[in-house]
Amino acid sequence: MGMTIAEKILARKSGQTRVVPGDVVTVGVDTVILFDNNFMPSIWREILRVHDPERIVVTFDHRVPAPHPQAAAAHKTGREFVRRFGIKRFHDVGYSQGISHQLVADHGYALPGSVLVCSDSHTCSAGVFNCLARGVGGPDVMYAATKGETWFRCGETVRYEMTGKLSPAVTAKDAFLQIAGAHGEHATMNVEYGGPGIAGLSINARKTLTTMSAELSAEFATFEPDDVMLSWVRSRNSGAFDPVYPDADARYHAVRKIDLGSLEPLVAMPDTVVNNSQPVQAAAGTRIDQAYIGSCANGTLDDLELAARIVKGQRVAAGTRFVVVPASQTVYREAVKRGVIETLLETGATIGPPTCGACGGGHMGVLGPEEVCITSSTRNFKGRMGDPSSKVYMGSPATVAASALRGVITDPREFLS
Repeated sequence: MGMTIAEKILARKSGQTRVVPGDVVTVGVDTVILFDNNFMPSIWREILRVHDPERIVVTFDHRVPAPHPQAAAAHKTGREFVRRFGIKRFHDVGYSQGISHQLVADHGYALPGSVLVCSDSHTCSAGVFNCLARGVGGPDVMYAATKGETWFRCGETVRYEMTGKLSPAVTAKDAFLQIAGAHGEHATMNVEYGGPGIAGLSINARKTLTTMSAELSAEFATFEPDDVMLSWVRSRNSGAFDPVYPDADARYHAVRKIDLGSLEPLVAMPDTVVNNSQPVQAAAGTRIDQAYIGSCANGTLDDLELAARIVKGQRVAAGTRFVVVPASQTVYREAVKRGVIETLLETGATIGPPTCGACGGGHMGVLGPEEVCITSSTRNFKGRMGDPSSKVYMGSPATVAASALRGVITDPREFLS
């Protein structure tokens, strides 16, 4: 019996010939990402040595620019750590800063067949590059940084076979909401994406699927390799790698078909993502106070360009705040060059610096009592983006942009057909 992508990587990285669901393995870690939360005064414990500075990435993303003294202290501690151990891959506030998971894509930090860990829950984002990436606890990420290894329990794998092509008003976020709504949690399991339909998905679109797989409680989310992904990685990282393909006779918990061409715009109703998706028409007309585009899932250049295409030449509805946050400075600069930022500004959007910010209820767009938001970010739990009495609907960047213009939740097919 063959193995899935996750099983084959776990076997390779643990020095075994075969790994099956239920096995617990110790694996070598190729990349460890530390971010500003790891350096917060209440969490930080001094590290005396690191396994390999070349395998460590440090970035500030959750609280950037620093909104309070504790965040500023965390940034200061992080800079001292970088200097002490000679960390070269450091993304301080400034030219190369961004949300850690977007930086992985921008700089090719995740090589196919490798293992990457970070203590942010959306670390599975990097699985778009055919690697095993997982959010782990703070102590676990520190152990990986100092010892160069970690452990995982191998779970069963659910494979999603993509066919067809998305229509203009439908995005990968809608594909994810279809999966989350129809199939719910995937706790203790891995998710593997493949099939002929992925050829029509950009890397940014694919990354939305792996990033959002954290909301399924998946252990790992991976894509099978193709030329598009391999070219992306090679253009950003000269390191050697060996892509991993699933065996033809791999055993899956389930294989599910997703016809991308049959999908429609969806929204997740407030307070939870799984088993909570409805056609956008079910929420259409709901008044909103804020429309938010950003986060590691949907702050990409594709997302900003899509939003700009919808709002071009129009103005945001009176009484509605339209907040747009590029996921990295690289994305921001390119959006400026292409005129995307100017278009968004002319429509009345507020453009924030790359940060997790409002997505985690930190700053730069949090919600007040009883406010309503439509967001393309990663979570809509009660109190996630601010006051616990606020209501957060989740949709695609297209749905968010259309809603910003109307001041109510709006079907993006009114603007794209």
